[in-house]
Formats: sequence, structure tokens, C-alpha cells
Amino acid sequence: MPKVAVVFAGEEEFGIDIGKVVEILKEQRVYQLPQLPSFLCGVVNIRGEVIPLMDLRKRFGIDSTSAKGRVIVIRSDREKVGLLVDGVRDIITLQPEEVVNPPAMFKGLKTEYMTGIGRSGDSIIILLNLDMLLTSEEKIQLGAVEKATGDGHAGDEKNSQ
Repeated sequence: MPKVAVVFAGEEEFGIDIGKVVEILKEQRVYQLPQLPSFLCGVVNIRGEVIPLMDLRKRFGIDSTSAKGRVIVIRSDREKVGLLVDGVRDIITLQPEEVVNPPAMFKGLKTEYMTGIGRSGDSIIILLNLDMLLTSEEKIQLGAVEKATGDGHAGDEKNSQ
């Protein structure tokens, strides 16, 4: 029975495996970096650790009018990544009968981004495959960013959150 953090971006709800969630934070100061894909906002400094930040709204082409958000720090392929979302709705446990395999195409999301579709009451929750949110090329780009910033640790402590 998967336990998931239900987050929302625009009108869409996404489920993130709670076992991959490191922490949930208020929106952080984002440090811009050149030549990143548009859905990667830059990096955030979490207690001296530099973590890439992905805007789920931009990644999936979701319109949002929210000015504020939350950062969900997850572990994806042994790396920490921040996910920028509009907010966190709940943490729920889905029963096996409440999870179905993803259809070939769902609201413009490719199925490799999903592990399934959860149903909770009248809500549909897109269960994210966190290890597939970044392509190999994007992971290489982020690896270069981490090396340039000193292996993921920021040296400037005064900017530490």
C-alpha cells in the first residue's frame, strides 16, 4: 500500500512516494544558473547543500496563478532534487484497488513520468516516477552544475537557509 504526499500544481494533484521525500520547505531563494532547461529554476541552498530545483508546473506545462509555493526535497537516483509545487494537500495511504496503471497518454504527461494513477474519493492523483523526471542529458547538466558549485555544498554560509 503506497503512502504518498499529495502535492498540487495548478489544478493537478501529484502523488510522491513518501519514502523518497527528504523534507518539505517553504519556498526558498532560487539562485539562477545559465543554460538550464526552462523547467529547472536554478538551485537552492538548504543548510549549505546546493540542490537543483525543478518547477513541476513548467515541467508538465501547467498554468498556475500561485505566487508562492513549497519546495519538496526528494531523493531521485541517489541525488537530492527540489520540486517546486503550489502546495501540499495531504499524506495518504492508497489501497491496491485505488491504484491503476497509467493509460498511454494522460493530460499531456508521458507515461514514463508516472508509476500509476491513484484514486482518492473523487480525486485523481498522478503518481510520479521520480527517477524519470529528469532525462539522462538533464542529469548530466545538473552534474556539471554541482561540480561547478563545489560538489553540492555551498561555500557561502551567510546565504544558508
